[in-house]
Amino acid sequence: MKAFRNANPKSIRDAVQLLSDEHKQGRAASIAGGGSDVLQLVKERIVAPDTLVHLRAIKGLDQVRPQHGGVNIGGLITLDALAHHPLVRKQYAVLAEAAEIVGTPQIRNAGTLAGNVCQRPWCWYFRNGFPCLKNGGNTCFSVTGENEFHGIFGGGPSYIVHPSDTAPALVALDARFHITGPNGGRVVPAAEFFTLPKLDAKRENVLTPEEVLTEIELPSPRANTRSTYHKVLDREAWTHAVVSAAVVLEMDKDVCKSARVVLGGVAPIPWRLPKVEAMLAGQRITPDLAAKAGEEAVVGAQALAKNKYKIPLTRATVKRTVLALAEKA
Repeated sequence: MKAFRNANPKSIRDAVQLLSDEHKQGRAASIAGGGSDVLQLVKERIVAPDTLVHLRAIKGLDQVRPQHGGVNIGGLITLDALAHHPLVRKQYAVLAEAAEIVGTPQIRNAGTLAGNVCQRPWCWYFRNGFPCLKNGGNTCFSVTGENEFHGIFGGGPSYIVHPSDTAPALVALDARFHITGPNGGRVVPAAEFFTLPKLDAKRENVLTPEEVLTEIELPSPRANTRSTYHKVLDREAWTHAVVSAAVVLEMDKDVCKSARVVLGGVAPIPWRLPKVEAMLAGQRITPDLAAKAGEEAVVGAQALAKNKYKIPLTRATVKRTVLALAEKA
């Protein structure tokens, strides 16, 4: 493992300055919030920073602040604190449920919201140092190799899936990401934060090497809105979604006024299903309509050799999650 220095800035401004200085000098810098993923990447020699910029000393980035009917959530809030925050659980259940099912209790106690959103893929080839597209090579070995857990949507030239549980929930909630860099701040809709491999196979989001995801803004929920997150795993604990669904429904008694349905575990980005949403809007959600939504959810899916099972699993997950949430009192 390459030797690196640790830096502990006291403010976001100082952190951004450190990142900018390192970049200008041709040195590599990595950000550590909870550190659970980046330190693993360092140990596995996937990343080799000259400087590890720890954000834990920056005060105020772990708070949930009510704002204009919605909330602003600091990027350094731990997943455990997020999952158990009473305001988040009450108004944004889909996010609380996503946070509480990440990894293990130890990971949730250390891992942060921003870290979960920005974590790197868990593709076997990438994590084991193969010279794949994610590691600077020109081949995605999963295309003809081990692809059991890879994508069925949005793939090419890489077929990784985004590993975050909170990301689909944030897209479903229409969140806005606050980003700070050398030129100040910018705000990016959650749906525009994540990027497909066809744009840049080495990246998963729009962050530059000198920027930090500092805060996530959630709008005020509409009246009679309910939400949930359902995750299918290949084992009981410490694993990423094989398929997951973040569903937000605005209901008028038994009629769905509007819907947001976003999948996880099936694409390189949180995969929104606008046609399913349009199918549900204005309708009473019945078992038959939920089944049709499940069918629509897999239109366009393209399986690799070993992940064809994800298509019926996605179909069933959407059907079951939408129907259960609509029937929830």
